[in-house]
Amino acid sequence: MTPKRRHREFLRRPVLGLAFTRTGWLFPFFGTYIGWLGVALTGSDTASNALFGSLQKITAQQLNLSPILMCATNSAGGVMGKMVDAQSICIATAATNQEGNEGSIFRFLVWHSVALAAIVGVIVMLYAYVLPQFIPHGLNFIH
Repeated sequence: MTPKRRHREFLRRPVLGLAFTRTGWLFPFFGTYIGWLGVALTGSDTASNALFGSLQKITAQQLNLSPILMCATNSAGGVMGKMVDAQSICIATAATNQEGNEGSIFRFLVWHSVALAAIVGVIVMLYAYVLPQFIPHGLNFIH
């Protein structure tokens, strides 16, 4: 096998998704932080979903969790990461005449963002293990 083909084969494997299966029953909690990280880095919930949506789905399937719940978790965690996104902080400081205070604003907000993502993670764990009957399973009216 050529090195180029070996690299292509490696990219097809869901390596990161399988690695997250090691978190076991805590994955719904950590799945929230995957979405959080995606939005904090990219600045966009849509980009985070594009980056990590398949990872959430693959890991959920491997752990016998709802892929719908875990993909929604990626979005919900991403909303908590939006407040520490560099672009959002820069726009907020420019709009409020606080240029140069981006670092102090980030330091203040990061702990709130992490705490809110933890609350979302606990709620997702409740849905995953205590209230799975309330997770939608797709469109019921399409046959």
